Amino acid sequence: MANISSHSMINQPPLSSGELRQLIQEKLDHVAETYLPKELYEPITYTLSLGGKRIRPWMVLLGCDLFGGDIQKAVRPAVAIELFHNFTLLHDDIMDRAPIRRGRETVYKKWNENTAILSGDTLFALALEYLSEVEPGLLPSVLKLFTNTAREVCEGQQYDMNFETTAGVSIRDYLEMIRLKTAVLLGCSLKMGAILAKAPVEAAEKLYSFGQNLGISFQLQDDLLDTFGDVSFGKEIGGDISSNKKTFLFIHSLETADHKTREILEKWYSKVPDDSAEKIQQVKSIFSSLKAAEKTTEQINIYFEKALKDLEEINVPAEKKKDLIKLAHSLLNRKS
Repeated sequence: MANISSHSMINQPPLSSGELRQLIQEKLDHVAETYLPKELYEPITYTLSLGGKRIRPWMVLLGCDLFGGDIQKAVRPAVAIELFHNFTLLHDDIMDRAPIRRGRETVYKKWNENTAILSGDTLFALALEYLSEVEPGLLPSVLKLFTNTAREVCEGQQYDMNFETTAGVSIRDYLEMIRLKTAVLLGCSLKMGAILAKAPVEAAEKLYSFGQNLGISFQLQDDLLDTFGDVSFGKEIGGDISSNKKTFLFIHSLETADHKTREILEKWYSKVPDDSAEKIQQVKSIFSSLKAAEKTTEQINIYFEKALKDLEEINVPAEKKKDLIKLAHSLLNRKS
């Protein structure tokens, strides 16, 4: 395939990753400080203070910088992506009954469910407010990308919920669910940056594909770490098993197990014991015997290589791609 040409401003020197992330954090620190009532906005300030890697807004800026765009004009749209991401987390925590996020109480536990729902809704509104400030000529494209992505993320969440009570979930079903729930937002973040830099349409689409394939690889890695991660990094191991989540590891094992082993696995996934230690140990043993971790790693690498190929086909100087390549490798090689 021929390389994809880029915008004429590609020769600008890239900002460092630290400088890009600082631009984002400075805005996030002041998102809700001037609004009332405080009962609505204190939970927003609280949830934004919980930290996180800020991967998605960073991707907006990296996507913009890749094509020589004006980074300052991309900061508020980048913040909008992070606000939307936190909106999904507030609501996900309620649906998952998750009491802890990043080592601290979730909003619905610290306040209550109604407050978490309303604060989450407000984060979505703030995201749209931040997006509305982009250059008028680019606004229709940016809003269409954002709203389509928001809808797809919700579709992915619904599929994930459906899978809890659906028998016969296939690998294909699961990969489509994580594409929607996780990967499309990474693709959106990068493509938004490209749109803001007025990159050619084909190049912006290729960057979206890079982000989407990277996102699938990222989520598969998350599945693997949840079950076979290193406890020394402080990650609780076995949460997906405890809550009977149908991850890639589980679906692969169910599809490849003999009849007796399948019955044992299904029996463990039909209960939620008060103490999950034995369940986690037994299920991990089954996963190991069926080489589920190796198969998951194989898929992680397949999607990672697809992502790198997408990036390779965008015709910008190699120097401009270094931060994206570094980010991709950091997501693949993380231990927690």
